[in-house]
Amino acid sequence: MLNRRHLRIKILQMLYAYYQSGDENLVKFEDDLFNSIDRVYDLYLLLLLTMPELVVAAENKMEDRKKKLRPTQDDLHPSLKFTSNQIFRKIFQSRQIREASEQRKTNWLGDEKKEIFRKLFLHIRESETYFEYMNNGENSFENDKSFAVNLFKLEIANSELLQNFFEEVSIHWMDDLDHTCSMVLKTIKACQEKENFSILPLYKPNDSEEEFVRNLFQKTISMNAENELLINELTTNWELDRIAKMDIILLKMGLTELQIFSEIPTKVTLNETIEISKFYSTPKSNTFINGILDEAIDRLTKNKKIIKEGRGLVN
Repeated sequence: MLNRRHLRIKILQMLYAYYQSGDENLVKFEDDLFNSIDRVYDLYLLLLLTMPELVVAAENKMEDRKKKLRPTQDDLHPSLKFTSNQIFRKIFQSRQIREASEQRKTNWLGDEKKEIFRKLFLHIRESETYFEYMNNGENSFENDKSFAVNLFKLEIANSELLQNFFEEVSIHWMDDLDHTCSMVLKTIKACQEKENFSILPLYKPNDSEEEFVRNLFQKTISMNAENELLINELTTNWELDRIAKMDIILLKMGLTELQIFSEIPTKVTLNETIEISKFYSTPKSNTFINGILDEAIDRLTKNKKIIKEGRGLVN
């Protein structure tokens, strides 16, 4: 589920916290790092569970309408198309989701959270996406899936109500939201009519992602002095304390990755570091980091500190 770029961002955030704190308790920060990564899965589960919660909100609304003093025929006999959506039902019935949410204590229980979905459903009910689905005359699994995808993309993922809630729970979740939403969409699209609803794992099966995270975090810290010396030598026209702190940390992380991961192509490390800088540092950081890393790669390669194994890995 998590890709290497997302893991690099998590490492960068924790390295920033580590260097800013002045606390040298590496174990504490490493635990916080893995906890931060693990909590992405809580966000993934919560986003999947929004759809059954919307069904509950819709059912509650239908019950309220039946209790009117003078209910109409529509109030007494409302369309059940939304509440019977096959994707929503599959998520609700999913044993995998139920066990994962129970184990992780991830749910939407509580009056405050129920109120979020009451308001969200009222908003959705006025949307074009909802109107078209309820009135297109189609009743099929593929139509239900298409609606679930569109509803999630247009109304759920962009909901200010949900975004405000996520931001209050964890400041990092807003950084995680786009990637996690793409994983929810991937999960829905993979759902088949005659199969149980399956969820993605946090890490790809048989991958070394946890080892990658641990090594890059620990080695960036242990190689801090030598990386800082190299950066000083390559930025002779700059005063180190005037360079953005995030740029310095990104450079240290990139230099470390170049030297300790022989299986990762040089170009991948370079491109990933530059791309991350576009979102997490200053507007001109990507050009600065590109120039410094280019010079560093030449020097480290000549000094045989960058050694790549396998065909095509140097470039």
